[in-house]
Amino acid sequence: MRLEDYWGVGPKTSDRLESALGREGAVAAIESADVRALVDAGVTRGRAVRILRRADGQAGIDALATRDARNVYDDLLSLASDRALTEHAADRIRVLTPLPGVEARRDRLDRILAAREAWADLDGDARDAIEAAFRDYDEAGETERAAVRAALELREAGLRGEPFDALAEADPDALRDALGALGYVDNDGSVAAGADERLDSLRSRLDTANELRSGSFDVLETIQSRGVRSLDDFRAAFVQYVAQETDLSRGEVESVAAEDARDATDFVSASLRALVEDLEADVAAREETVAEELRDRIWAARDDVDLAVEAVDEVALSLSLARFADEYDLTPPDIAETGLAVCGARNLFLDDPQPVSYAVGDHELACPAGSTPPVGDRVSVLTGANSGGKTTLLETLSQVAILASMGLPVPAESAVVGRFDSVVFHRRHASFNAGVLESTLKSIVPPLSGDGRTLMLVDEFEAITEPGRAADLLNGLVNLTVERDAFGVYVTHLADELSPLPPEARIDGIFAEGLTDELELRVDYQPRFGTVGKSTPEFIVSRLVANAGDRAERAGFEALAAAVGEEAVQKTLSDAEFVG
Repeated sequence: MRLEDYWGVGPKTSDRLESALGREGAVAAIESADVRALVDAGVTRGRAVRILRRADGQAGIDALATRDARNVYDDLLSLASDRALTEHAADRIRVLTPLPGVEARRDRLDRILAAREAWADLDGDARDAIEAAFRDYDEAGETERAAVRAALELREAGLRGEPFDALAEADPDALRDALGALGYVDNDGSVAAGADERLDSLRSRLDTANELRSGSFDVLETIQSRGVRSLDDFRAAFVQYVAQETDLSRGEVESVAAEDARDATDFVSASLRALVEDLEADVAAREETVAEELRDRIWAARDDVDLAVEAVDEVALSLSLARFADEYDLTPPDIAETGLAVCGARNLFLDDPQPVSYAVGDHELACPAGSTPPVGDRVSVLTGANSGGKTTLLETLSQVAILASMGLPVPAESAVVGRFDSVVFHRRHASFNAGVLESTLKSIVPPLSGDGRTLMLVDEFEAITEPGRAADLLNGLVNLTVERDAFGVYVTHLADELSPLPPEARIDGIFAEGLTDELELRVDYQPRFGTVGKSTPEFIVSRLVANAGDRAERAGFEALAAAVGEEAVQKTLSDAEFVG
């Protein structure tokens, strides 16, 4: 396969990858979603992530049918990757994509829940040991040796359970034996220091001999300074000095001493040269022997080493996602074919949000405090107060749908999530022109018109065209959603302008309930089903009156108060204990 056949790999990127990794290595890195390999080859991390998302998950990325849906997806994976135990696990999380089948989603969800349960069963010391093992593995560059060490440390920490069975399959004795060999021998046969004491000793002697050879004139002067008078005395002094410096025996040095040197200078030079050559041969022979022994030890444990390498990466991913689920108190959804329903759903991008319950389609959820959503409506039209949380609810539903599509738990007390072939999330964009209207319609209508089941989450059409025409378009979208067997939530302030909705649709409302003592809008974010929400402008005007900076400004806002109902404004201010 050509590298340029992969999405996002152009000629320059292809050349860079092939130069750094070779064609087969580059293909393997892409197919295994190895972000680190691509980054090390010179591809920016963001581009590497985009390439790998589409290499094995193009259909999943295509299911996120709008830019706003993809932005939510990116932000969710950013939250999840922050809980990763290793860099590679974080990279693997960043390239997760929606899974096409219900069974694949359930399988991943089951693995995460099993990992979460196993993690919860560990005490603090065991968790610390596991985190330290992965930290060391990460810092060591995720080598085979680091993976084997991590596998042994994870077993010792007591990591047990179904998601970690692969750790138990590798023979710990074989891993321990391989640990002493891994990382010490390269493909070219060179052996690293620390692998063999005899080899290290020979190398140390060779280094000393090379230093003596480089400073042969210093050696000559040192020996002559001892007052030797004959050639035999000079030879004996040389042997004694070199043996002492190199930690060789006198016999080993004597065996290389020059026999036919012309003078003392020639004798020292020739003898040291011969000594270095002998030691180089000894080092090479010992290195070859040690390399063969190390390879034999690694080969004997190869299957166990491969199991450990794969297991450590899989455990890191499962535990990382389990930690994400634990950090945000996520719940496994019921994976269904159709519909979307949540009890107590929370927006992950907000601090301390009010949980809400909502649904479109069939479900069997029973939410607390009378907030169980109606059953069977394929479409809802959501109305209500400004700053009342309507867009936040759409975003929350998109989070639930996208997380569930990837086989991940969701931020809700309970949830039922269907299999959607397309998720259309469209935020309100405050631009009132034909270009924005056209681009919006081109973004949201094709997924709804195509094959497959679509979830429509669309915010305030009236922001991009005149209200009358926006109501007509919204009516058309609601009807098209019903006709196409899709599901949708549409946010609007135009409920009163809509034509009668089809029986499969309903209107819900979010209500503002007044102002707090600090003159902040007090909203019940839980929608009231089958009720048109009110924008309650008197609350906003009341706040403007209360916060007016001077007399003229206050007079202007009081004129508005008269227009919207001065009595309502005064009551609001009184309820908020405003003192004029």
